[in-house]
Amino acid sequence: MTQLFRLNGAATNDPDVAAWFDAGEIGLRHLARPWFEAMRACGADVLEVLHDGCPTACVGDAAFGYVNAFKAHINVGFFHGAALDDPAGLLQGDGKRMRHVKLRPGDQINAAALSSLIAAAYRDIRLRLDAGG
Repeated sequence: MTQLFRLNGAATNDPDVAAWFDAGEIGLRHLARPWFEAMRACGADVLEVLHDGCPTACVGDAAFGYVNAFKAHINVGFFHGAALDDPAGLLQGDGKRMRHVKLRPGDQINAAALSSLIAAAYRDIRLRLDAGG
């Protein structure tokens, strides 16, 4: 079992996360909001924290997903993304564990597939925690 990435300070409705989204038109943050909301909605045990400048979703202190915004795209990322089933081929990256989905304005988004990845990442972290991660 892979060691979990743990973050201190995760909370319900973290004010730093709210400030990140409310900071105006910095990058494409407004496009990242619905995907972070989807992470929040995965379960009552989902907490959040701003980590390395990115809104990050956790179960307890175990991180499972994040969003980040840039000038030309947003990333919806998963800390154990390499372990997720991705039949739509959305995940990018070749790191040992992490993967992300890159979304650009005007591109067609496979919302159902991305929503499935978010739900799968949540289920995955729950299983890892239940297994004693």
